[in-house]
Amino acid sequence: MTTHALADTGVLTGRSLTHVLRSPDTIVTTAVTPIALMLLFVYVFGGAIDTGGAGSYIDYMLPGILLITVASGVAYTAYRLFLDLQGGIFERFQSMPIARSSVLWAHVLTSLVANLVALAIVVGVALIMGFRTGASAGSWLAVAGILVLFTLALTWLAVVAGLSAKTVDGASAFSYPLIFLPFISSAFVPTDSMPAPVAWFAENQPVTSIVDTIRALFAGEPVGTDIWVALAWLVGILLVAYVVALAKYRRRLG
Repeated sequence: MTTHALADTGVLTGRSLTHVLRSPDTIVTTAVTPIALMLLFVYVFGGAIDTGGAGSYIDYMLPGILLITVASGVAYTAYRLFLDLQGGIFERFQSMPIARSSVLWAHVLTSLVANLVALAIVVGVALIMGFRTGASAGSWLAVAGILVLFTLALTWLAVVAGLSAKTVDGASAFSYPLIFLPFISSAFVPTDSMPAPVAWFAENQPVTSIVDTIRALFAGEPVGTDIWVALAWLVGILLVAYVVALAKYRRRLG
């Protein structure tokens, strides 16, 4: 982005963040579902789940919960984008000397900030519930980087959904499969405990490599090839979603 576009993006991001701050319940709501899942799985199901000696169950399942937090949060991006389109705000911006890309990037950066706050809340609750990690500062930074990349990839998918939706419900409904996907992965149980066809799908979908990478980083263990598979998935999804979002945005505004 040029300097002009960066300045425009900063102003519009401030506008979007102001809306979020006026309705902080969106961040709280985003964190409530994953926290409820943590409570349910740790205190109800956790004792019956064999993770193959991978330590406490909350240590095992937290990476998956973090991904569910992001998947829940990006639905609000599609929702806010759809409302802006229906309210004619984009057309008003188009009549101003504002870089076109800055309108979308403002929503994306707002999503990133809001989701990072929700993730911090979830990690805080996990620590209270007994989550412990021997991860180094470098490992924490690597986890943060993966979560940022994951958030950006899903947020651009949310932008596509917001630009394509015909109704408010349709704008946010795209996130339901994303929230469900971690349940068919290694996020909550080892994949070798699943029936063969389900295990094959679980081992070859993006969430498993991302979860396994984050879990290894938290445990201070070698990440192996999982991190490269995870990064390939994330970068690929991000690039495709970004290109499709820009194409839909240009067509939408003519």
